[in-house]
Amino acid sequence: MGKATGFLELNRKDRSYLPPEERVKNFKEFVIPLDDTELRQQASRCMDCGVPYCHNGCPVNNQIPDWNDLVYTSDWKAALNNLHSTNNFPEFTGRICPAPCEAACTLNIDDNPVTIKSIECAIIDRGWENGWIEPEVNPNKTGKSVAIVGAGPAGLAAAQQLARAGHNVHVYEKHHNAGGLLRYGIPDFKMEKHGIDRRVEQMQTEGVSFHFDTNIGVDTKVEDIQAKHDVLILSGGSEVPRDLPVEGREVDGVHYAMDFLPQQNRRNGQEPIGEVEPILAEDKHVIVIGGGDTGSDCIGTSFRQGATSVTQLEIMPMPPEKEDKALTWPDWPLKMRTSSSQEEGAERDFSVMTTRIIGEDGHVTAIECTKVDDNMKPIEGSAFELKADLVLLAMGFVHPVHDGMVDALTLKKDARGNVAADTATYETSQKGVFACGDMRRGQSLVVWAIREGRQCAREVDLFLMGETVLPR
Repeated sequence: MGKATGFLELNRKDRSYLPPEERVKNFKEFVIPLDDTELRQQASRCMDCGVPYCHNGCPVNNQIPDWNDLVYTSDWKAALNNLHSTNNFPEFTGRICPAPCEAACTLNIDDNPVTIKSIECAIIDRGWENGWIEPEVNPNKTGKSVAIVGAGPAGLAAAQQLARAGHNVHVYEKHHNAGGLLRYGIPDFKMEKHGIDRRVEQMQTEGVSFHFDTNIGVDTKVEDIQAKHDVLILSGGSEVPRDLPVEGREVDGVHYAMDFLPQQNRRNGQEPIGEVEPILAEDKHVIVIGGGDTGSDCIGTSFRQGATSVTQLEIMPMPPEKEDKALTWPDWPLKMRTSSSQEEGAERDFSVMTTRIIGEDGHVTAIECTKVDDNMKPIEGSAFELKADLVLLAMGFVHPVHDGMVDALTLKKDARGNVAADTATYETSQKGVFACGDMRRGQSLVVWAIREGRQCAREVDLFLMGETVLPR
C-alpha cells in the first residue's frame, strides 16, 4: 500500500473518449489513456483493504492491490510480471472486460472504485512499448502432443500455458486467423486486432503450431486429429444464436448479429467476407433486438457504416439507475449502463417484445412490437410499429455447434447443450478429451475464457505428466 491516505485525498478519474462525432468516422480505438501522473495517483487510491474483494471479483484472480502499489512506486516492470502471473492476455481484458473487479472494489460502496481496468491496460501497453514482453521458450520438451480446437481466448490461453510447460501444442482453427470472437465479433473500435497478431507471433516462437482454415469435424475428421496427439482440448465458442420465431422472420434484411459483425471485421482486416450477401447499415433505419454487449457492438458498427438511425430493443425491463449496495456489493450489480456505442446516438427501449416482421417485395420494411409487463406478458393496447430497413438479432447464444466434431465424439452435454465437463478436471465424458471456455460454460466473458483455458491447461499437464507446476 503505497499511500495510506490516497483514497481519502483523490477522487476517481478514468480514461476518456474521443467525441462521438470524431470516433464514428473510422473503426480505430478511441480511448484516451491517463498520463503517468494520473495513473500513479489512481493506483495510490487502492486502500489495501483487509479482504481484497477485487480478487474474487476478477475471474482470473489478478493480484490487483499488488500491482497497484507497484504502479504507484513506478516499478512498471514488476507490475507487468505480477499481472502476467495470473493473466496471459491483459491487453484483451484491459480493453473489453466489463471490470467485475471494479464492482467488487471496496471503494465502490460509494461509487468510486479504483480505476483497475485502466491501470491494467496501461501496464500491459507499457510492457509492449518498452519491449519487455518476450517469448518464454521451454528448452525441456516432454514429448507429449496436445491438440486444441478453437483459437479463441480460452484456446490461446491453454496453448500458451501448455507450450511453456514443454508440450508440443497444435491449435486448429476453422477461420483464417486466430482470436475467435475477439477477432470476428468484437469491433476494431473496441479492440484493434494487431494485439492478437503479436500474441500469435509470440506463441509461435514459444513452439505453438497454428493450423488455420481447418474445420475439425467438417473438412478434417476429429478421429484423425486424436490419432496424432495425446490429448484433445475443445475450446470453441458458443456459436448457435438465439432466433426470433415470429411471422416474417424469413424476409430479407433480417440477420443474426454474428453474420453482420464479422463481415466488417474482415473488411477492416483485408480478409474476404466470403460468398455471402454483404450486410451494410449505410442509409438504413436499423433495429437491434437485444440489449447486451453484442447488440451494443451492432450499434457502433452501424453508425460507422452510415446508418440513418439505430434503435435498440430489450425485452427485459429498464434496470434501476443505481443498485442497492447493501444487497449486491461485492457482486456484479444489475443497473442501468450506457455503452460508448449507445452514447453515439442510439434510441433504446425496454420491456419490448417483437411480434411480427413486416416486409414488402420480400424485404423488411418495419417491425411490430408490444410492451410487456414484468412477467413478459403483452400489455393490451401497447402495440406499436417501427420503420426498419435492417434488423439485427443480438439475443445471445444457446450452445456450441453440435454438428460435426461434438456429435462425432458422442460427448455428454449439460442441460443447456454445452459440452459437459466440471471445473475440477475439465475432462469430458471421453477420456483424454477436455473442454473449456464457452464450449463448456456457455456464452460468457473473455476473462472467464482466459481463466478456463489456464485451468484446463493445468489439468491437462497433470493428466499427461502426473504432476504439474502450472497455476490454477
